[in-house]
Amino acid sequence: MLTREMPAQDPDVAVSSRPGALPLESYAALGDGRSVALVGLDGSIDWWCVPNMNSAPMLDRVLDEARGGYFSLTPLGPYTATRAYRPDSNVLETVFETPAGRARLVEALNSGSGGRLPWCELARRVEGLEGDVTFEMRLVFGTHADTICPFLFTNANATTFHAGSVIGLLRTSDGVHIEEEDDGEIRGRVTVSAGAREVVAILAGEDEPLVVDSPERIDARIDVTDEEWRQWCAGIEFQGSYRPAVMRSALALKLLLYSPTGAIAAAATTSLPEGIGGNKNYDYRYAWVRDASYTIKAFLRIGAMAEAKGAFTWLIKRLAEHGALVCYTLEGGKLDKEEVVIDLPGYRDSRPVRRGNQAAGQHQHGIYGDIFETAARFVAGGHVLDPNSASVLAGVADRCAETWRQPDSGIWELSERRHYTMSKISAWQALARAVELADGGHIPATCRERWARSRDRIAQWVDANCWSERQQAYVMVPGGDELDASLALAVRFGFDGRDRLEKTLRALDGKLRSGLFHYRYHGVENDEGCFLACTFWIIEGLALLGHRDEARLRLDEVLAALGERGTGILAEMVDPATLAYLGNMPQGLSHLALIQAAATVDGCEL
Repeated sequence: MLTREMPAQDPDVAVSSRPGALPLESYAALGDGRSVALVGLDGSIDWWCVPNMNSAPMLDRVLDEARGGYFSLTPLGPYTATRAYRPDSNVLETVFETPAGRARLVEALNSGSGGRLPWCELARRVEGLEGDVTFEMRLVFGTHADTICPFLFTNANATTFHAGSVIGLLRTSDGVHIEEEDDGEIRGRVTVSAGAREVVAILAGEDEPLVVDSPERIDARIDVTDEEWRQWCAGIEFQGSYRPAVMRSALALKLLLYSPTGAIAAAATTSLPEGIGGNKNYDYRYAWVRDASYTIKAFLRIGAMAEAKGAFTWLIKRLAEHGALVCYTLEGGKLDKEEVVIDLPGYRDSRPVRRGNQAAGQHQHGIYGDIFETAARFVAGGHVLDPNSASVLAGVADRCAETWRQPDSGIWELSERRHYTMSKISAWQALARAVELADGGHIPATCRERWARSRDRIAQWVDANCWSERQQAYVMVPGGDELDASLALAVRFGFDGRDRLEKTLRALDGKLRSGLFHYRYHGVENDEGCFLACTFWIIEGLALLGHRDEARLRLDEVLAALGERGTGILAEMVDPATLAYLGNMPQGLSHLALIQAAATVDGCEL
């Protein structure tokens, strides 16, 4: 639950006069299996791509505070805002308390009783609790960095807005008073007293006919949506002591699953900075093999079988169609290798704002390990690989055995191709799992002996070249002194040598740690925050190496610190001094790493 005092606002001053951009931890996320919206604690929805996560944003104030699009419902005058998700749901509730009364804002990206709606429906219900509370409503249309000119159009049935290829309409109940509407924005006010309720909603689509539904039906679908989320959560098998945190992370991961194809987006946003004012601002609205694989394993671990199977099928089909690439579009295609820079100021003047990702042109040996660990976990759960998938996986193992000696860009997608230790361990992991799958009759064993020999050669190479006596740890690259927090994953992967893994984990924890959290590797302290997944990986490693009490204490501290900052939606990074969020959000890697750490600390089966 997040509570914050908000400053007084002059009723005649626009909501856009708020004093600067909101902290990223002030945002919660709404989603419908196709798109994700970020809603601030002040009642302003500042990010929403319509109709898909990777579409151009219709609302983009998070990247352009002064001129971006947004959809706000904010009380007039001073107020306190207290916010939390409904239990086991992605329906959000915010209680605003003003000197004149209290009101609740209930929000959802709606679904229907049969699943995702064939249009986008962003629904907001205002409920009066005590006294009288007046909200100002503003829908300001984004312009895609001044590349489109939104406009309103009225016919006999409705007034619609048009923003590029998007068509939409604002639906309101009778108590919402529209005061002004033009091609740039729609503005109104709504006052609720105790027991009253009003609804405002956006219905939108892309180059398609648009349904004009009643406010009453839209209102009812908020509760249908809540019930759908709770039913999904009821099927999750995790029952450990960390269930609340695990369920919130599972719900966040569910938001990132792109239901039209089964792809899993790395995050729902682009260009939120890893360091304020820096240029590490990337577009994560694509499906990385690494993130998808880890998410599939997390879904398998908590019993979300439908999501795990759908995402695994998507991944296998992409491997068959395009080969083992670093990332794909959510629709399953290849990404352009060149990024496009968008002329926007960025979050808190952090440029550039990007579309696309240069990782599309890289190679990472880590994808081999990710793919095979996913397949191994799928089979270990008692499930079955079909002959075509088995053949595809065997081909991937052959490719790994052929290329593991080559330099690559590593798990952190660095521009310099080097012999990264973690990449070699990931190749070892891939071939170790491939041998196990072949021995179990799950994939063709034609090249099984070659895989086994390559597996052993990789282990010997890592031990001979990647261990530093001075650091008493495996280092980032042979002959160097830099430490790489991703090497904590070697414990989960079952890499040989418990003594060296223990020492490596302690070195990572001691030298990359700042407060409760950890940097990715040496040398990034001045231009980015601590990477949340790394902290969870180190905690998980401690538990796997037998230090479960220590791991539990550390996990409790981390979850308590993060719980004080937001609603359970995690970004990619955190400033270790201020605990301010950094990077894109919701960040799948942060949430799935939390799930794995919590399950391991609780002693749940892998």
